[in-house]
Amino acid sequence: MEQYREAYKAWQEKVKQQAAKQPERKDVFQTGSRLEVEPLYTPTEFDSAYINKVGFPGEYPYTRGIRHSMYRGRLWTMRQYAGFGSAAETNERFRYLLEQGQTGLSVAFDLPTQIGYDSDDMMAAGEVGKVGVAIDSLEDMEILFDQISLKDVSTSMTINAPAAVLLAMYIAVAEKQGVSAAEVKGTIQNDILKEYIARGTYIFPPKPSMRLITDIFAYCSQEAPQFNTISISGYHIREAGSTAVQELAFTLSNAAAYVDAAAAAGMDIDAFAPRIAFFFNGHNDFFEEIAKFRAARRMWARIMREHYEVKNPKSEQLRFHTQVAGSTLTAQQPENNVIRVTLQALAAVLGGTQSLHTNAKDEALSLPTESSARIALRTQQIIAHESGAADTIDPLGGSYFIEELTDRLESEAAKYMNRIQDLGGAVQAVEAQYMQQEIHRAAYETQKRQESGEEVVVGVNAYRTEEEADPDVMKVDEAFVSSQINRLEQIREERNHEEVKRHLQRIKDGAAGQENLMYPIIDAVKAYATVGEICHTLRSVFGEYSA
Repeated sequence: MEQYREAYKAWQEKVKQQAAKQPERKDVFQTGSRLEVEPLYTPTEFDSAYINKVGFPGEYPYTRGIRHSMYRGRLWTMRQYAGFGSAAETNERFRYLLEQGQTGLSVAFDLPTQIGYDSDDMMAAGEVGKVGVAIDSLEDMEILFDQISLKDVSTSMTINAPAAVLLAMYIAVAEKQGVSAAEVKGTIQNDILKEYIARGTYIFPPKPSMRLITDIFAYCSQEAPQFNTISISGYHIREAGSTAVQELAFTLSNAAAYVDAAAAAGMDIDAFAPRIAFFFNGHNDFFEEIAKFRAARRMWARIMREHYEVKNPKSEQLRFHTQVAGSTLTAQQPENNVIRVTLQALAAVLGGTQSLHTNAKDEALSLPTESSARIALRTQQIIAHESGAADTIDPLGGSYFIEELTDRLESEAAKYMNRIQDLGGAVQAVEAQYMQQEIHRAAYETQKRQESGEEVVVGVNAYRTEEEADPDVMKVDEAFVSSQINRLEQIREERNHEEVKRHLQRIKDGAAGQENLMYPIIDAVKAYATVGEICHTLRSVFGEYSA
């Protein structure tokens, strides 16, 4: 008890210090019955493991959250994922969402951009602007962020294989706005291992891909210290059919592989680890998801402290974005998806997420309409301002069920991580198809349970209706594709050809050598070299990965 009292007193002092820098959102937090809500609730009796296993928010092992006051001081970032058609159309949607109260941008790129092809490449035919926005050159990026201050907004970009190219374009646009690289804030996904495991938008083999990632780490630690250099994604692993345990284990194993690669490249772990971020799935099992987020924080803190022996407390803190589960959305009775999304989002908040995307109800049918995107955003705002879920920290902490579930998830995930370590680490496990096979097995078992009716999916295998409504869906007007290609041809005609050629040659030489590739890539995009040209240059040296 004495140890607890001292730790509690020290935590309270840190909360006061944080409140002095960033005041709490309200003078007094109260329930609907006007009962005062304390910042934190703790058990009245303690065993010797409490401080080390659960502890206090903002303190190792961060089970209860990474900030001392959590949402009492600042709410999570409401970051709706958006992108379709042309840069101009997506810019319009971005500005609409910001006007509706969104607090961060999240860019969806089309498939050609994600795998390094320009819109006029024969490989891009039929896919331009379909699942995200088409970005070919710096001009597209300038249009995408027109009238949006990159000094004031934080931007997340779901981009992996060509992450260095899109980050270079973002930095170049910021500089044109008078914003230095040191001032830009945001995140690039930049997580290539999960592409081999679950998603498929890879370009290069693992070794050069890891080199590009560590080049980004090194560049940002020097030039863009506020930018998150990687968002290690369990989201797509879960969307491919994994369990919550597998999502936890495979994501943290991938993270360790990135840390190892950067350390092998000679980087100080404490120089880049504070800018590592994570990206998790918010799935259906309400209590398991809450426990998963708590277990993830504790496991990462222990890995960084005990295995990597970091000195900076920020290197131990697992900061994560959550997107609710697209794979749980149903085309049948799409209105039901509003309820699914609400429960998944609430679990993410109760689990302490730093950033959240809520899916729209119609995403099993099409890209979201403007009205359904607004409802998805309003879901977050109602949780934040009307539910009381953000008024106290880790409100389910101390629940017998939640604490036991947190321990079980940690224990089961550790078994997978030990197996991956026995294989030589995440890169070797990917090459051996170990994680892929485990996900396929889990997905198959889930499918069997749903088809047999053992696992109920409301509106699909139970509680079906005879007549389904025919909802309005959004369709991308493909007429923009010809204008996109015409603009691209015009850019190629008007730019300085010799300058572009010189920068592409420098990228090729750097890829064959040891130069940090971020610097020549930034110079190339400023000269209006295209995504496809830069990626083809890298392909000529690195080759392509074939599963």
